[in-house]
Amino acid sequence: MGLMEKIWSKAKSDLKVIALPEGSEPRTLRAAEIIKKEGLAEIILLGDESEIKNAAQKEGANIEGIKIIDPKTSEKSEFYAQQLYELRKSKGMTIEKAREMILDTMYFGAMMVKLKDADGMVSGAVHSTGDLLRPGMQIIKTAPGISIVSSVFVMEVPNEAYGEKGLFVFGDCAVNPNPTASELASIAVTSARTAKVLCGIEPKVAMLSFSTKGSAKHELVDKVVEATKLAKEMAPDIMIDGELQLDAAIVPKVASLKAPGSDVAGKANVLIFPDLQAGNIGYKLVQRLANAEAIGPICQGFAAPINDLSRGCSVEDIVNVVAITAVQAQGINL
Repeated sequence: MGLMEKIWSKAKSDLKVIALPEGSEPRTLRAAEIIKKEGLAEIILLGDESEIKNAAQKEGANIEGIKIIDPKTSEKSEFYAQQLYELRKSKGMTIEKAREMILDTMYFGAMMVKLKDADGMVSGAVHSTGDLLRPGMQIIKTAPGISIVSSVFVMEVPNEAYGEKGLFVFGDCAVNPNPTASELASIAVTSARTAKVLCGIEPKVAMLSFSTKGSAKHELVDKVVEATKLAKEMAPDIMIDGELQLDAAIVPKVASLKAPGSDVAGKANVLIFPDLQAGNIGYKLVQRLANAEAIGPICQGFAAPINDLSRGCSVEDIVNVVAITAVQAQGINL
């Protein structure tokens, strides 16, 4: 059974409510039909009801039984506006501005998640990443003890000799260009939690560098060393080690020479890259040269799960990201 099959099975085991702010978007409507039919989540489509129903009819998508909420007519809109005002008044928010913003399905959806009227949100078929992250950061905010929102790719590598029988979690490969040591520590801890909840694996986290255990001296290495220390303090129950070169992290023979005695070296299944350049290059190299499947990017670090889609996403992509978001919602503090 592949990872997405396992995620589908997990999603079905404990149904979560997922808001879709792009309610009239054609791919989203077809995905909603599949999600309901497969029992992956309870969907709420956000937008103008007549527009959504007309778009569904035109698309041939059966959305019967799927809840539709229009922020312009919802009885919750004034309450949400008041809550948004309270959350943001120290940043200059006025009640008039809050009432205007809450009519935007992205802000309405984020407030639904904040107030637990939905368990998660998925967007991006039409909206940009910034359109999703902005209300996420302003309303949902980060999980307790976590300083930064980040992302992971789950990599399924055909060569099962490495990682968790070929399964890896790579972070951060899509969001933060140059995280500080403290931010890198948060990325490590959230990536480990994602690995456990989403993939069902016991995380062994390698903090990657071009140095292993002091083999090179440089300020870039110092950052990874400090991040490793901070991550261990944040989550003493998680196996985390660094700084490690990639081969020392995943190849047992190399690990025995370069990092003897490490409980992670040679066995790592969560790889934390020191910056976005390394992470983005790394996951694409593995995807192309090792013929690996790359699932993601998956957002993490929010107090409740929200996830972004590519604007070129397929119906299948939307279905899978909703399933992932539902499983994240089953976990704690992702």
